[in-house]
Amino acid sequence: MDTKDTDIFKVLANETRLQILHWLKEPEANFPPQDVDPHTVGVCVGSIQKKTGLAQSTVSHYLSMLEATGLIVSTRQGQCTYYRRNEEAFSEFVTHVATEL
Repeated sequence: MDTKDTDIFKVLANETRLQILHWLKEPEANFPPQDVDPHTVGVCVGSIQKKTGLAQSTVSHYLSMLEATGLIVSTRQGQCTYYRRNEEAFSEFVTHVATEL
């Protein structure tokens, strides 16, 4: 198992980070309407922070961890950074787990 696998498992071990990934899977059902397409651009960090109820710094740290593993990607537009799931990374990880572990 390589370092990236270990990092992904560590990131997924946190309930809030898992919840964020779950919410981002169906952004229209979990967040207020965005000014952008939530599947191609993402959900504004402010909306994610508000939904978690956690401090902005904590949410930013969690999102940075998720992004470092490749499970989410960010896009900066104007004053907001938007986050969306990287479905290709999920597919690759699931395939890797199924074939290697």
